[in-house]
Amino acid sequence: MTTRDLIGLSASYVYAFGLIALAEMIRRWRGYPQDFTRKIVHIGAGMWVFGVLALFDTWYIGIIPFATFIILNYIFYRYRIFSAMDAPDSTPGTVYFAFSITVLFVMLWRTNSPQDRGYIAAAAVMAMTWGDALAAIVGQRWGQHRYTVVGSTRSWEGSMAMFVASAVTMALTLLLVPGSPLGPLSMPPGLIVGLLAAVLGAAIVTVAEAFSPSGTDNLSVPLLAGVVLFGVIALNP
Repeated sequence: MTTRDLIGLSASYVYAFGLIALAEMIRRWRGYPQDFTRKIVHIGAGMWVFGVLALFDTWYIGIIPFATFIILNYIFYRYRIFSAMDAPDSTPGTVYFAFSITVLFVMLWRTNSPQDRGYIAAAAVMAMTWGDALAAIVGQRWGQHRYTVVGSTRSWEGSMAMFVASAVTMALTLLLVPGSPLGPLSMPPGLIVGLLAAVLGAAIVTVAEAFSPSGTDNLSVPLLAGVVLFGVIALNP
């Protein structure tokens, strides 16, 4: 474990608990509903994957924060410790999200190696971080055209937001992270392959989100996104 790894661990936990505290303060100060403050935590937590890529020298040390939050988020959910995250009727979606991120980074992230595919893991997380969040926001505020799939009701407006946000954020991650300080040894997929992977991945996770019962999209969306992105890039070296 290097000094940077220790700094990364410290920064990760300070960031995580600071994010939860901020969401809780906003909830109490402004009286925002739990589903709003939960999205703050959701987006903030997802965006920390770039902090992890930037700070750690050793990949198996870098996955520790998200791995430990599988357990911590379950405790928070089980005992409803933070109202900004978990309401009485909340699903264990935060547990699933931490699990998905951990699996993706275990499978794909290899620091200081030409085999590093951490950028694919980060891109897959963006589909959940921004795609799902904006789908919920747009669907709740502007969703006028509803449809129901396997007992889950969505809106066409929300699903379109899911597709666009997922495609844009995945494309940006795939094209900008490889070769940057966040993935110095990763080989860029190329513009056409990166765009193709992002659009195809966005289409598939949008369908998956529509079919996923409440909360389980935190598993299906990032994991499916990771499989699709990896497959397209591997088939088009």
